[in-house]
Amino acid sequence: MVTLVNLRAYWRFFVVFYGFFPLIFAYLRDRRKYLIVGGKRRVTPEMQTHRAEILLDTLLTLGPTFIKLGQLLSTRPDILPRQYIEVLSSLQDDVPPAPWEESKQVLEEDLGPISETFDSFEQDPISGASLGQVYLAEFEGERVAVKIRRPGIEDLVEADLKVLRWSIPLLVRFIGEGQAFSLDSLADEFAKTIREEMDYARERRILNQIQSNFEDNSRMRIPTPREDASSARVLTMEYLPGTKINDIETLDAKGIDRTELATELQRIYLQMMIQDGVFHADPHPGNLAIDEDGRIIFYDFGMSGTVTPFIQDKIVEFYIAVANQDIGGILDTLVEMGTLSPEADREVMANVLELAIADARGEDIEQYRVNQIIEQVESTIYEFPLRLPRNLALVLRVATVVEGVCVTLDPDFDFISVATDYLTEQGYREDTAKRFAKEAGEQVQRTTQALFTVPPKLDRVLDTVERDNLTVNVQIDDANHVLDKLAKRIAYSILVAVGLLSASIIYAFTGEWRISVAILGLTVPMVFFLWQSFREPRGLRARPQFTRQSMRERRENEP
Repeated sequence: MVTLVNLRAYWRFFVVFYGFFPLIFAYLRDRRKYLIVGGKRRVTPEMQTHRAEILLDTLLTLGPTFIKLGQLLSTRPDILPRQYIEVLSSLQDDVPPAPWEESKQVLEEDLGPISETFDSFEQDPISGASLGQVYLAEFEGERVAVKIRRPGIEDLVEADLKVLRWSIPLLVRFIGEGQAFSLDSLADEFAKTIREEMDYARERRILNQIQSNFEDNSRMRIPTPREDASSARVLTMEYLPGTKINDIETLDAKGIDRTELATELQRIYLQMMIQDGVFHADPHPGNLAIDEDGRIIFYDFGMSGTVTPFIQDKIVEFYIAVANQDIGGILDTLVEMGTLSPEADREVMANVLELAIADARGEDIEQYRVNQIIEQVESTIYEFPLRLPRNLALVLRVATVVEGVCVTLDPDFDFISVATDYLTEQGYREDTAKRFAKEAGEQVQRTTQALFTVPPKLDRVLDTVERDNLTVNVQIDDANHVLDKLAKRIAYSILVAVGLLSASIIYAFTGEWRISVAILGLTVPMVFFLWQSFREPRGLRARPQFTRQSMRERRENEP
């Protein structure tokens, strides 16, 4: 039986297709893919910006689910070009509020009559988002903010998720391999993200956890949730008013040191990601405020993320490599995290990273150098099988948005310097150096053991060769009689390898170059015989078993 959600999904599919059709047609026209008329055309950055603005309007028109999708896509440079990322990054989750009667129904279904739960309740929301809206109220004599999930949003989201799952296999047919690689898991990733954001019980747990992690930090504030007036669709928490973090004039009027504020914000997010493993993932200016005492207030923990200890270690290594301007180390870390394919063009990526680090440090960069790198990237970026696992995408989003907020507070803010100081204070740079030294020491130990173990074995092999008793047994049915040449090649190859390795080890341990040269002199005939074996005609008969001595005897008896 077809459910109501499926019927809605079928209708939404046509609505979504109609909304995106102009962009799809333009994309196909650019590449002349599946179209008969017109040739390929070059898409300029201006054209991409214009199309990104059309995409933004389309997402806003399609409603809450696609607004959230746009916010997710703004964190995915592996899927969309830079111009799209810039436009979608401005996408604010700010939509007209639902009627009070609908919100009231949700509230009373979960908590009971409003008059029995709250001392007072204001019916006009103070903010409206795509998935929920926030009201002011009083609870047990305390001023609180009440976040209520939008009525009926669950069915709309589920229908739209079905549309996305149906659409992505179609989109993969029209795009490049690198983007298809990233799009493949986008539907599941987005479904998980938006369902988590609609679960206010999860948000309440995240609030408690992060608040506990920062209980000793007097420079920040996180609203305390009220368990007695919360549910999966309603979240009641402490109301903390403040000045928006990007209201520079008001902050200056209050005498707040903006450089110190930016530094503290950066350090807080470093602790969340590197030490705690759970972080607030939506740090745009609307979710950050400053109270009267200059403390940073964090709002809306619906979008949050976690990182594993492995990824935390890699983030530390990444920051240390950036601080040391170790481009190779940065690329290695990206590969180890699974973000960059090992087959990616390291030279191009190295140039991009050098440019990014120089820009972050405020260094002067020649324009021709910028243009050169941009051309390299544009010609190869979509060939890279780049992927950003969900939490790494959130980490990237957080790092980017936080840096933007910090630069707004202090145009000369150096996030690399702040990150370096933080890692040094917390002992991460020292620990990393010790770990590398330990690993290097263990590698040297293993190498040394191998060097002392190999010479006796080589000595026994050389004794065997000297006695003409080197034996290679072959148990195989050779109907074509062609194994004799293969046997010669194997025997000569072993002798050549033994000679070269012996000469190298003797010279490394004793420094006696004369002995090494003598061994190499004995090895030269074996090289000649090996070369000659490749020139012998085919058809020679081979025995199932043979020895070096028997082969020599046979050659001596031949006329």
